[in-house]
Amino acid sequence: MEEAQPQRTVKMTEMQVANILNDFMRTEAVEEGLSCFLMQRPETDRMSTLKAELCTILSGLAPQQQEAGVKQYLNIASLMTNSTRLQLLLKVLHDLVQKNVLQAQMVCECILMSEKLTYKNSVFWIECFNLIKKIIGGVYYKGVRDIMKICREKVQTLPVRLTASVMPQMKAVESVLEHLFDRSACLLPAYLLINEVMKDGKICPHWKLAPLLSNFIESFRPTAQMVSIIGRGKMLPIVLGTGISDQYALPWRLDANTLKLPLKGTLPYDPQLLEPQTALLLHVLDQPYSRDMVCAMLGLQRQKTHSHCKPLENQIVDLIVVAMERAENESHAEENIHSTWLHLSSLLIFFVLGHYANFNNLCQSLHQRLSVRTDLRKGRDHVMFVCLQFVTGAISKNPLSEFLSLLKLYDLLYPEKEPLPVLDINNPMCTHQMAACSIWIHFNMKAKTENLSLHRPIPIALKAHHEFIQHLKANYQPSLNNGCDFPIAILCNAYSTNNEHLSRPMSALVETIKLPSQPNHSNPPLQLPFVPLSMAMLDAMTVHCKMTIIHNIVTHIVKAAQSKSHSPLPPALVETYSRLLVYTEIESLGVKGFINQVLPTVFKSHAWGILYTLLEMFSYRMHHILPHYRVQLLSHLHSLASVPQTNQTQLHLCMESTALRLITGLASSEVQPELSRFPNEPKMLVSAESEELNRALVLTLARSMHITGSGQEQRDKSQVPWCKELLNTIMQYTPHTWANHTLEYFPPVLRDFFHQNRVPMENQHQLKKAVEEEYRNWSNMSNDNDIINHFSEPGTPPLFLCLLWKVILETERVNPIAYTILERIGPRALSTHLRKFCVYLVNEFSASSSSGQQQHHVNKCVDAVNLMIWQYNIITIDRLILCLSMRPHEGQMCFFIIQVLLLKSTEFRTRVQKFVNENSPDHWKQSNWYEKHMAFHNKYPENFGHEGTGLEQSGSNTNSYPLPVYFGNVCLRFLPVFDNLIHRYLEMPTSEVNKSLESLLEHLGMLYKFHDRPVTYLYNTLHYYESKVRDRASLKRRLVYAVLTHLQDSKVHGFGLSVPYQQYMQGSSDIWNPDLDYYKRLIERICDTMSGKIQLHTDWRFNEFPNAASHVVYVTCVELMALPMPPVAVGNSLLDVVTKGYTVIPPQQIMSWINAIGLVMAALPNSYWQALHERLVQVINCPQMLQWPYRNSPFQMFNFQDTHDSMLENKFSYALALAHSIWHHAGSGQIYLLPRFVKEHLYPIIRTEEQLLFLCHLIGPFFQRIHAETHPLTELTVALYETIEQVDQNVPFLHHMDTISDLLYHIKYMFVGDVIKAELMAIIKRLRPSLQMRLRFLVHLSLDEIKGC
Repeated sequence: MEEAQPQRTVKMTEMQVANILNDFMRTEAVEEGLSCFLMQRPETDRMSTLKAELCTILSGLAPQQQEAGVKQYLNIASLMTNSTRLQLLLKVLHDLVQKNVLQAQMVCECILMSEKLTYKNSVFWIECFNLIKKIIGGVYYKGVRDIMKICREKVQTLPVRLTASVMPQMKAVESVLEHLFDRSACLLPAYLLINEVMKDGKICPHWKLAPLLSNFIESFRPTAQMVSIIGRGKMLPIVLGTGISDQYALPWRLDANTLKLPLKGTLPYDPQLLEPQTALLLHVLDQPYSRDMVCAMLGLQRQKTHSHCKPLENQIVDLIVVAMERAENESHAEENIHSTWLHLSSLLIFFVLGHYANFNNLCQSLHQRLSVRTDLRKGRDHVMFVCLQFVTGAISKNPLSEFLSLLKLYDLLYPEKEPLPVLDINNPMCTHQMAACSIWIHFNMKAKTENLSLHRPIPIALKAHHEFIQHLKANYQPSLNNGCDFPIAILCNAYSTNNEHLSRPMSALVETIKLPSQPNHSNPPLQLPFVPLSMAMLDAMTVHCKMTIIHNIVTHIVKAAQSKSHSPLPPALVETYSRLLVYTEIESLGVKGFINQVLPTVFKSHAWGILYTLLEMFSYRMHHILPHYRVQLLSHLHSLASVPQTNQTQLHLCMESTALRLITGLASSEVQPELSRFPNEPKMLVSAESEELNRALVLTLARSMHITGSGQEQRDKSQVPWCKELLNTIMQYTPHTWANHTLEYFPPVLRDFFHQNRVPMENQHQLKKAVEEEYRNWSNMSNDNDIINHFSEPGTPPLFLCLLWKVILETERVNPIAYTILERIGPRALSTHLRKFCVYLVNEFSASSSSGQQQHHVNKCVDAVNLMIWQYNIITIDRLILCLSMRPHEGQMCFFIIQVLLLKSTEFRTRVQKFVNENSPDHWKQSNWYEKHMAFHNKYPENFGHEGTGLEQSGSNTNSYPLPVYFGNVCLRFLPVFDNLIHRYLEMPTSEVNKSLESLLEHLGMLYKFHDRPVTYLYNTLHYYESKVRDRASLKRRLVYAVLTHLQDSKVHGFGLSVPYQQYMQGSSDIWNPDLDYYKRLIERICDTMSGKIQLHTDWRFNEFPNAASHVVYVTCVELMALPMPPVAVGNSLLDVVTKGYTVIPPQQIMSWINAIGLVMAALPNSYWQALHERLVQVINCPQMLQWPYRNSPFQMFNFQDTHDSMLENKFSYALALAHSIWHHAGSGQIYLLPRFVKEHLYPIIRTEEQLLFLCHLIGPFFQRIHAETHPLTELTVALYETIEQVDQNVPFLHHMDTISDLLYHIKYMFVGDVIKAELMAIIKRLRPSLQMRLRFLVHLSLDEIKGC
């Protein structure tokens, strides 16, 4: 019943309307007969009656009933053949709309949806569209968009060939569309129209509308230009290695299905931006350690369901073809070619096993590409080696049919009719030559297991290879020389899936690194093997073979741990294990297994010697480990530190040193992503007892916030949630304070926290008094047990080291009972004693200095400390210096003590010189590292406790035994301490301290030859302390010389500092003002490296950087920061490389140079950005911007390609291109400062329309970036509107009002929405009426509210 009632009402309405119209149209017979001669009056009583009756019927009805009435009215009106009467009827509808009886949108939609509206009913068609044009102004703007869509559909019903009889109908609808698209009419935002027009771009419109639509689309090209990054299609990133965060990859995101840029809005962008960005993906794929970057760029989540990515598959094929082209042209660069194919193997395995690519598809695509490239044959063996890597690992788990497409490549690549000769088996490339034959062997073995036949013989070209492998299998006797035996590799590669044939060569290989050598008459004891498998040998083997080796090694380690025999691991096995862990393709068995399986098993078995060895291995041999594994290990170490069994001096020292390296080794871009993964469990990242480790963590936080730009401003609250709980936990476990000169360099977020959580300093007088009291107790007590119980009892003040120092100072000897006390205290608790000792030591030296005591007494105090370190083994030099440098001392005395401890005694300096002179940091190239290292330890033994002191210890722990040392020593342990020490020196305000630092660098700087990240450390240092070292050219030069001298020893051209800087560094003057050519060559080196013109032949698996481009960029940044020039001058010179030096840059390479400048500037501190800011202010404020003198429009002058190709005035477009490049490469924190720059520096000077358009070009492209990084856009958007208001009040006429409006609508619909509607409403109401009319839809401003409308 309820549903039937509205239906009856609708029918009643239709009947009433029909009756009224029928009465109105009823005519007399005479009138019908003479209708051709009679003229109707425009307004009659009958018309008035009709309006009144319709008004009565339709008023107050529900919309559904009104719509039914209007449809009935139109159906009857459509039968009219008299155009005049039809006009009268439709005028009635017009009047009812004007009186608000009917809604304009409803009337328009009824007309357009009417079945009677066909172009053949010409009178009705024309008059209806005339009516729509009259009343559409009353339609809500979103309804206008719908009407436009229907009108375009109606046009499609018209014939393509317009005759004279159809042309009026086309003109009628065209007139409506022209009115809709008329920007002056302001019926709706033009941005909504362009969205509909571009969205239906694949549908070809009627040719008659082509000029209208094309002109309308062209009117949006300036808007698309304003929101496009100049040269974006040619910009390239650097790959920073493993563990790339999504935030870093955000500016480089591509659609995984099309490889297109994720452009916002359907604007007519430049065609280059709409094309698949294959060059970008190919560049990234070509870089070592790029797989995480590729996954982040394409949005491929490793943990989620993996989907096939065809574009990625195509790019891998392209990369293989490129590698083959290089093999044809670079036969002399065998090392570089070899690393290229290893990288390709890693990519292929990762993406195919991850189901992002299909192996059969890859082979088929490669066959298609190579079938037309008969010139590419030198790389065929390398291609087969890459395929062999995947085949050996996957063929046992998959049917043979999934690999058979590879056979097509045999026919194509090996067409020879004679057998190919076998290469020299001492050449590692022989394994590549045998790869094709090895695959064939695997296929045959797989076919037998599946009872199949390949139905084809082995290619003739491979017959000799096959015979050679069969001969090896039957007759070869292994004989490894320096860890190499390539015939074994050939056998293992060929039979890795056949245990029967694999066991003999694999056993021979593994036994050389596991089993001790046989005793002889001259050397009866068994000697553990120390020669590891060489990298050349491991590289020559397939992934499956390497997995077998690593499985054997892990099994040996686990068994050795569980046997509890305390037998050390063979050095060759450990070194080989470390080398295997660099292969990313065996991550699950490698690093992941090491962290999750090996270490926990060793710990559970209490195999402390093995644990010590593995931690040393991780500290000194591991490279490019994913950050989440490093943070996971740090958490493990903190939990291990609380276990009583690990409270052993040597092991505790190793654990603390490893934790320190893990903390300080976190890259600035890794800190927040990794540490914020534990928001609810910050205790996992914090040491419960070591204040030094927690201080190191705070310093790492400070450095990361400074370099990434996060936490720079106090208003930056986004960083507080993830680090505040961490800081609170640190203060809960190890409450501490910082010296003011250290806090000065902290980002505001951290500085404010430590100001609010100050810890009172210890009273010096009370400390001295307590030590004196303990000394009296020591002197007066005669019973050993009483002494032991008193000083080792829990709760006793941690002053025992202070006491021992005082005893040595007075007596120059140590009572053996002290070692028993030290052992009972334990190394963990002894760290608290060490902190007290550092404070006490500084106080004593300060007191001696202030009282004017003789130098002899000071020397005696220093000698007492040296005796504690070098003779009595009570403390180690690295722990003491770390603790001293971390104490919050405000004066210089602490650094004086450090200097005399390190330099006055020859003990440490001699060790450093000996170690540096006799060892090489290139451990992966050596087979005798262990021999050299043990020779150093034998000459300078490192003892713990009473060992080596000649003192007998009573009550000692007989279970204590020295742990085997394979990699570490006091020199290497000192490196992270030295890093920290240099920073503390730099924070001191006085120049005398800096002279002390220069002295330390002169004597100990050579140790940086063994630093695992020297360039990164120097970059972080110069970046973090830029304001401090800015005017200290001598100090910067000395620091760079000490840290990077070893880079200059590299024979590879371009690997280290530039030649001009080396000459300056070796000179005596601190004054140097490089010319523009110097900066040009620096940028050119980056461009040539990124393009592959310069090849840096090194093994990136053991380099601090993962690839040549990242290495060169950061070496360049270090050099620029070390120049004796103000940052602004350096920044201006970099910009001038393009703005002044563009005449000597090849025109087609200009964007590559701009990209390189963007990379460098983005990596430099903010003080260098001042040059860009000043340059932009200068350009905006130039006379041409104030009074436009050009014939060309601002959009032409701001278009980089137009000005560059046409040789127009280029200062505007080049400034924009440089700014875009720098901001595109900039980090999230740097982009966050963009709104403030606009508000404080650009807004006050913008007065003209041209200046405003330049600002729109400048910031328009970065709304998408800021929005994607979840930064608020409020400030930047409001600043833009305020600037528009300022210009509106200063110019009499706005020539580009529509384009500016289009940009504002783009920002609203794509980014900000209605979040700041209230602020924008106030600004828009103050604009001129014509601009208010265009912008009224942004804030839903009514026509009545617009003045002058």
